[in-house]
Amino acid sequence: MQEYQFPNRPNFDLKFNPVMVYYGLAALLLLWFASGIYMVQPDEQAVVFRFGKSTGQSGPGLHYHMPTPVERVEIERVSEVKRLEIGFRTISSSPTPRYQKVSAEAVMLTGDENIADVELIVQYRIRNVENYLFNVRQQSKAIHDVAEAALRQVIGQHTIDEALTEGKLQIQEEIQTQIQSVLDLYELGVRIEQAKLQTVSVPQEVDFAFKDVASAREDRERLRNEAEAYQNDIIPRTRGEAEKMLREAEAYKVERVKRSQGDADRFLEVLKEYRKAKDVTETRLFLETMEKVLPGMQKFIVDTDGKGGLLNVLQMQKPLVGGN
Repeated sequence: MQEYQFPNRPNFDLKFNPVMVYYGLAALLLLWFASGIYMVQPDEQAVVFRFGKSTGQSGPGLHYHMPTPVERVEIERVSEVKRLEIGFRTISSSPTPRYQKVSAEAVMLTGDENIADVELIVQYRIRNVENYLFNVRQQSKAIHDVAEAALRQVIGQHTIDEALTEGKLQIQEEIQTQIQSVLDLYELGVRIEQAKLQTVSVPQEVDFAFKDVASAREDRERLRNEAEAYQNDIIPRTRGEAEKMLREAEAYKVERVKRSQGDADRFLEVLKEYRKAKDVTETRLFLETMEKVLPGMQKFIVDTDGKGGLLNVLQMQKPLVGGN
């Protein structure tokens, strides 16, 4: 049987070239080494891990590490303020933010065994990137759990009234301190910037009663302020009047003492003259006294017959102007 021959059949005679293989392996090796180049931005820090063990940190700039799987690099933004939400979640941050409540985190007991609905925002910043990446896994979840535990502990040490009114600032400070102490204990490398109570409320069933209590407290504070204002007004005024009376009494005292001393000195002078000429002084004193007394007295002239009987009484008082 005759074999069919294809006309103009090309000849595919390939020969193995080891040089091309070497070039390909060299290119792959070069790409593998080049994969170790990494860039750190100005607000970032990087940590290089060699077989899972930290070998150091890298600052901003262009750096190199041994490619995977020998070394790997973790980069974190250390200047970024991270945020955690407890008791709620932000669904949308559009111009009209929308939130979703997480009751399992928000509902807790206060120190006086009342139920409170609390929402907390925690802001933190990475302080030590090596500790942050190496000491704890799932850092955000760990910080969230610590913050929730601290929130429940602090709220459980205060009354519902303190959490709703004037005790909020103190509670926030205690929560921030508690979170920071636990994170430092675990060496997580995080600094808490702020722990802020977003809302603190009570169940709807008793909401009206708590509002009445808050209104009564406001009235109490208003009345107290009014009483303090009245006190601040009346006490200085009374003290001023008392001081005025004391000064007047002291002036009256000085006046009476001086007058008494003058009367005593005048009496002593009269006594001295009296001792020198008793009759003359006595007569002079009598006449001076009569001069003082007689002008103010109503006088009558009585004419008698010498035997003790009254004959006639003449009124010597000067008639009043316009009188009969």
